[in-house]
Amino acid sequence: MHPLSEALIAGLILIGAFFLFVGSFGLAKLPDLMRRLHGPTKATTLGIGSTLVASMLYFLLVRGQFSIHELLITIFLFLTAPVSAHMIAKAHILRYPGERSALPGTGGKVGWATVDENSS
Repeated sequence: MHPLSEALIAGLILIGAFFLFVGSFGLAKLPDLMRRLHGPTKATTLGIGSTLVASMLYFLLVRGQFSIHELLITIFLFLTAPVSAHMIAKAHILRYPGERSALPGTGGKVGWATVDENSS
C-alpha cells in the first residue's frame, strides 16, 4: 500500500474518531434535549461518515475492489439523521408547550409546532 493512501485513510479514521467522541460527549453532557440533539445529528454523523469513507478508500486502494455497502450506509445516514432530529425536535415542542414562548418567531402565521392551536 502506498504511504500517501495509508496516511489518508489513517487521517480519516482519526477525524472520524474525534467527531464521534465530540458528538458522544455532547450527547452525555449537554443539559436539555434541544441542545443534546446536536451531538448525534451533527458531530457523530460527520464522524461515522469519515470512518465510512476511510473504509471505502481502504477497500478500493488496498484490495482493489469498490465496496458499495459503505456508500449505501453513508447515504442512508446522511438522509435519515436530519429527518429524525427534526422529528424529535418537533415532538419536544409539542410535548412541552411552555417552552414555545422561549423560541424565536417563525415569521409566518403558524408557530414552531406541527399542530398549532392558532393555525386553523
